[in-house]
Amino acid sequence: MVSTNYAPEHTGIGPYSTQIAEHLAASGADTHVLSGMPHYPAWRVAEGYRGRWRMRERRGDVTVHRRRHTVPPRQTALRRAVFEASILAHGLVAPPPVRPDVVLSQMPSLAGGVLGGRLARRAGAPHVVVVQDLMGAAAAQSGIQGGGRAAAVAGALEARILRGADVVGVVHESFVDRVMAMGVPRARVHVVPNWTHVKGPSGDRAETREGLGWQPDETVVLHAGNMGLKQGLEVLVEAARLADQEAAPVRFVLMGDGNQRAHLQQLAAGSSALTFLPPAGAEEFPEVLAAADVLAVTQKASVLDMSLPSKLTSYFMTGRPVIASVAAEGGTAQEVLRAGAGTVIAPEDPKALLAEVRALAADPEGAARLGARGPQYVEQRLSSRAGLERITALLRLATAGR
Repeated sequence: MVSTNYAPEHTGIGPYSTQIAEHLAASGADTHVLSGMPHYPAWRVAEGYRGRWRMRERRGDVTVHRRRHTVPPRQTALRRAVFEASILAHGLVAPPPVRPDVVLSQMPSLAGGVLGGRLARRAGAPHVVVVQDLMGAAAAQSGIQGGGRAAAVAGALEARILRGADVVGVVHESFVDRVMAMGVPRARVHVVPNWTHVKGPSGDRAETREGLGWQPDETVVLHAGNMGLKQGLEVLVEAARLADQEAAPVRFVLMGDGNQRAHLQQLAAGSSALTFLPPAGAEEFPEVLAAADVLAVTQKASVLDMSLPSKLTSYFMTGRPVIASVAAEGGTAQEVLRAGAGTVIAPEDPKALLAEVRALAADPEGAARLGARGPQYVEQRLSSRAGLERITALLRLATAGR
């Protein structure tokens, strides 16, 4: 497997890559991972990995080959290009000393896709690509500085990688048309939804709220995960400022890390209705989610078909209603509505967001019904067993013709 993100990263793509590799190893496969140094979502190399050039470590039954790369503290198209180039260069200079029977690349990393294709060709092995995010579309839609110029270059390279793959998996149906437009035959494209990689909450909700300093009479709106450009989290800051002016208590909470955290903290200075929390550990994460009253997922209005937030699978597991401040025609809105576990409102509209929070707070029975559909949807569609078997099926499909 080639994946820039891997354990100990516990949010974003890392947990999926880790569970896939561990699942394959548990099935008896000699499983190797070519990865970067842990850095997400803080965009800082984790303690214990700093200053290391190359590492080979054993995590469970998986051998992980790590290669050093740049970690940009702030995202621009140029810095992202340097990040990708450093991953590619080090991977080309020092590939893992193994001859694989099949290579699985996790994208959005373009460098990872190129490296995976090269490793597969050298070994005469099939190449399977799982598309978590579309980088060309991301550059165009996320609002990253210099993204317009980078979109064409990233899109062209992305298309070349996907056309050269034996099998392409996409995490949502909304990606299919764009991937086919790159010249990939429909027969090679398969939908492989992500699954819930966290356990459901099991602790005392009131106790967790008390420990976090959340009052019983206040409505808590929580956003958990990466604080990046495409999330458009300014809408939550502006909604909190509106809540400052009202009597009924609403608390907005941003939990996590990312390259926009400092900017958001500066923007929120003086607001009493907004608080920040550091990323929660794996055990505490579902408990904190379940302690909130509403879980928020936000995206810029321009984000349509380039990304599906991995946080949704965790949100659904907790039994709390979701408010999606996203484009109605995008994959995120489709997923929330298909689950029936939340509501969709116009993106970048703080008044609409606060009004929806108030509506859910005024109708606790309706909010509870929405929240209860999340775990049901997980059981039906997003179990880890089903998700991992879908990935295994892709590998079997790729190797069947060899």
